[in-house]
Amino acid sequence: MQRVITVIFIFITSLSAACSQSDFDLKAAYSKSEHMVPMRDGTRLHTIVYAPRDTSQTYPILLIRTPYSIGPGGTEDYISMTGMAPHPDMVKDGYIFVLQNVRGTYKSEGKFVDIRPPRTNPADVDESTDNYDAIEWAINTIANHNGRVGQWGVSHPGWFAVMGMIEPHPALVAVSPQATTGDPFIGDDGHRNGIFRLMPKLAWAQGLIDSTGEDRNNPNREVFTPDFGTNWGYEFYLQSGPINKINEKYFGGRLSSEWEDMMVHTNYDDYYQARHMPKYMNNINLPVLSVGGWFDAPDPYGTIATYHGIEERNPDNKSTLVMGPWDHGGWRRANADRLGDVEFGQNTSEYYNQNVLIPFFEYHLKGKGNWNPDEAVMFATGENTWHTFDQWPPKNMTPKSLYLNDNFTLSFEPPTKDAADTYTNDPAKPVPYSQDIVFGYPRGAYRIGDQRHNSTRPDVLTYTSDVLEEDITIAGPIAASLFTETTGTDADWFVKVIDIFPADTPKNSNGKDMAGYQMLVGAEGMRAKYRNSYENPQPVTPNERTEIHFEIRDKFHTFKKGHRIMVQIHSTWFPIYDRNPGQFMNIYGAENSDYLKTTQTIHRAPGAASHVVLPVLE
Repeated sequence: MQRVITVIFIFITSLSAACSQSDFDLKAAYSKSEHMVPMRDGTRLHTIVYAPRDTSQTYPILLIRTPYSIGPGGTEDYISMTGMAPHPDMVKDGYIFVLQNVRGTYKSEGKFVDIRPPRTNPADVDESTDNYDAIEWAINTIANHNGRVGQWGVSHPGWFAVMGMIEPHPALVAVSPQATTGDPFIGDDGHRNGIFRLMPKLAWAQGLIDSTGEDRNNPNREVFTPDFGTNWGYEFYLQSGPINKINEKYFGGRLSSEWEDMMVHTNYDDYYQARHMPKYMNNINLPVLSVGGWFDAPDPYGTIATYHGIEERNPDNKSTLVMGPWDHGGWRRANADRLGDVEFGQNTSEYYNQNVLIPFFEYHLKGKGNWNPDEAVMFATGENTWHTFDQWPPKNMTPKSLYLNDNFTLSFEPPTKDAADTYTNDPAKPVPYSQDIVFGYPRGAYRIGDQRHNSTRPDVLTYTSDVLEEDITIAGPIAASLFTETTGTDADWFVKVIDIFPADTPKNSNGKDMAGYQMLVGAEGMRAKYRNSYENPQPVTPNERTEIHFEIRDKFHTFKKGHRIMVQIHSTWFPIYDRNPGQFMNIYGAENSDYLKTTQTIHRAPGAASHVVLPVLE
């Protein structure tokens, strides 16, 4: 018997618990109170307030609104310092911390709606009005504050912070959305260019059973443990049958509307279009600190897309973008000096927290220090150094095409003759995202991990450059431009950009042999039926050359002299992503018999030269 690991719903506290804490006496320094805070429609939201016991001075309020647990109830049991605050030093410095569960989660009343769109009727309520009402209550109810409110959050709480910026309360003076969702169909949470993130989303949906179900506060509710028959996600998802029958087959219909919505809204319809967040970034005049990780698995799109939404719609905005060598929320670790096997030579979280995050809130909420940052504070992997820029992507970035060429090579020179490479895609034997025997919600280390387990598979095309004679630094979004062909009427195309370490690379500090390591720098996929429109999918004509273009998202990485660049292309990456049957159809309802072997072709010819476009920093 195996249960999906629902780590997503203890995300904030689980990340926080990894951070080191001193012998600071939290109970002696802070009082705790619990409240049911009424919203304008009468719905009451469970809220916990931690306030400094020292009342000789006033303190700013720091708010987090979240669908995750806000910690133990009662006035005697306290959450950890890093569960309370963005960083434990901020607890010691003195803030009033307000933690609130959003509608329909845990003890809060109402119905939870995943990425609830902003309201179109001013008389309705949404997360923006709830945010406003929460701050209004705090300002009018909590004693000893200085009138300034800041807001923060990682992952879903980061998205709620974005919602708080749309129609902000006058007391809200600084916001830090971190690892936020920008669009759950194009590049975050649920999909990548229409390809469904199968295993992570089922883990997410299972977590919602306990935290958002109608009986969530009933102490006698059934504790449901599905029987998946295996502890290996790869095996389970191959055998599970149609995706849209998983709820009934394994959960008895217990999965909430968030899962069922995805089964119904199979294309980029009004449901998803209303959840495209960058278009709502109008009149954002308060200071914003946007934070994300280069190797964020759930939300690689949202942080930068939301940042650009602010930039494009608010020329005089006060926003700052920070991107580091992190997975989802990795800057919350006490010592983010590595991710998986790859080391960064320094404590990247400490640099960010002490030089950016804490000064941001101290300046805007307490009037301390000087806050005059550069527009973008970015960590370059490969080189392992921090850089600042006055815009992102940088001005001195030049797009350079890296072409797939003969003998599975890569070259900055385009091909001079017609050629193509083919492979057989068998959905019954999909390319695994990892060699690990895992089941549940995968963290992001696989987004930087060694790709040698796939580079010799016959259904993975692997192209490699010559040894680099000088450093090549990329800064910005990578683009993939493929000239494809398939014997089916639909196909998925994944492209990976990889840094191959030289044979003389020393072992890392854990004794891992890094010689020849194939570090994944960036990866993305595109479902071919969405190549022209996410709203109106179109079949592919079998055996006809078809252009596929998509982004591999922003990266800041140096391929060092002596390394090589690799590009891999394949049609499955399982079970992180669902499989394509090779047929133009509703994939969520595909039976096992619908999945067909197809022959996939990548063209390399003048006028049809498949390539990636690297944003090379000059």
